[in-house]
Amino acid sequence: MMKLHAGPKPVVRSTMSSMVTEQVRDAILSGAYPPGMQLNEKLVAESCGVSRGPVREAIQRLLQEGLLISVPHRGVFVPELTEDDLEDIYFTRDAVERAALRRIVHSDGRQELSARLLQIADAMKVAVEQEDWAEVAAVDIRFHSELVNAAGSQRLSRLFATLMAEMGLCLNQLLGVYRGRERLIEEHVRVAKLIASGDADRLEEAIADHLQEPVETIRNAWEKARQDTGKMAFTGSENR
Repeated sequence: MMKLHAGPKPVVRSTMSSMVTEQVRDAILSGAYPPGMQLNEKLVAESCGVSRGPVREAIQRLLQEGLLISVPHRGVFVPELTEDDLEDIYFTRDAVERAALRRIVHSDGRQELSARLLQIADAMKVAVEQEDWAEVAAVDIRFHSELVNAAGSQRLSRLFATLMAEMGLCLNQLLGVYRGRERLIEEHVRVAKLIASGDADRLEEAIADHLQEPVETIRNAWEKARQDTGKMAFTGSENR
């Protein structure tokens, strides 16, 4: 008797929800869904070719990740991050990465981690030389994700992944930071080497300095943009 081969398995609801979540997340981080845009559940469902159920589940997941916000009586929106938001992201990153480093610095695997991080720093150097700032950003995230994941804490890693997703919302500002960071490679190499040395105090100091500088750079860039906008408005009023 001929054996019948099983046909394609139906896509289960949880898998469909995950696929929609990924598509909407990519649309937000790529700018296809820009900051301030209201998310229409029906239109997203039609765009993804699914029912509204998986879209609702995807929205709930992205609300938890901070990539969407719910405004009472208005709907769900892509958030517009402010300077305070960005500072809070880096403040939380500092806490997460210091916690990871406290576990790593006395571990048996710190030498191997240091070697991996130095390799990533080399890749970052190549991207900087090519002025591929999007790649620099991607490699930077890989460096810090490798560091946090090395702590072996699933909860810490999940929290860090959420922070990285939120940082994607302000990618344009972050790319500007990379262009202005002359010591970028040096800072990453220093962190990697201090992990190998096991010098916990100097390591915490190094990571604090490393994470504070971009906040200052972005704050200055936004202040300059506000001043330039003010000057343009003033000049326009004079010409009327």
